Amino acid sequence: MKKSHDELPTELDDPLMAFLNQAIKVAVKILAVLMVLVIFWSVIDVIYVLYLNLMTPPIMLLTMTDILKTFAAFLAVLIAIEIYQNIVLYIRTDVIPIKLVIATALMAIARKVIIIDFAEITPMYIFATATVVLALGVTYYLVGLHHQNSMLNPENKDKQNHD
Repeated sequence: MKKSHDELPTELDDPLMAFLNQAIKVAVKILAVLMVLVIFWSVIDVIYVLYLNLMTPPIMLLTMTDILKTFAAFLAVLIAIEIYQNIVLYIRTDVIPIKLVIATALMAIARKVIIIDFAEITPMYIFATATVVLALGVTYYLVGLHHQNSMLNPENKDKQNHD
């Protein structure tokens, strides 16, 4: 697999910097292993919490609070999976996958929105959360637009300009 560029090259004239860059790459791989463990632990936790909620009287019924807590737990697992994907992409290319990082942030803020208890928060908190959602949404759109434009063949760009 060809890398687009290497932000942490290990073939350098300075042996100390080469060693440090290699150490960072090992640390990132350790993070990937730890993230997989966190994901499995989180799945087990979701199963356990769901089981406890379903076995609490009235049996096999969930309250709205239980459902929202379950959704939050599911989304936390999905966010952990997205973080793992960020780590894997970084290992493969040594480039931070900006679009995926933004998508992960969007999922994290969406999780926050889903579990908001509107009785407990201030209007300023809602406004700030909405601002973050809007900023991330616009950023995701713009990064996607940039990525789409950069994927176009230069010949196609010329044809589009002449049409």
